[in-house]
Amino acid sequence: MASSSMILVIISYETNNRYEIKNSHGQRIYFATEDTALCTRLCYGSYRPFTMRIHDLKGQEVITLKRPLRCSSCCFPCCLQEIEIYAPPGIPIGYVTQTWHPCLPKFTLQNENKKDILRIIGPYFVCNFCGNIEYKDFMFYENNGCIQLLTGGI
Repeated sequence: MASSSMILVIISYETNNRYEIKNSHGQRIYFATEDTALCTRLCYGSYRPFTMRIHDLKGQEVITLKRPLRCSSCCFPCCLQEIEIYAPPGIPIGYVTQTWHPCLPKFTLQNENKKDILRIIGPYFVCNFCGNIEYKDFMFYENNGCIQLLTGGI
């Protein structure tokens, strides 16, 4: 009996990802927990659907991020990445959607009414097999015509 209990513990063991969010001084100001199943994380990797809950230091949930299962291939422009942002939880405040481009990672920040408010354009010719895209230099294009080049990465 003890042996079968141990196998059950090993098979059903899964931990959701936890993240610390720190300010520029390295102090923890929030922490985030990801609600996904182990199988989802293993099978879909960085394209997995998830719900991320961001909590303050008292443990109160202050922001919720929801991302459906999508891909980021230029071959499937109908299934590009998007994420919904709620603050407080249950009240939508914005969205981030991927804009199709054959060579560039492009994203649009939208308000709660899905009106475009900001665009982010990443590095040229990104190949992200088994890795993340690093945004060392990128452009923010605002609707009012202002253009700002930011360096240093995010």
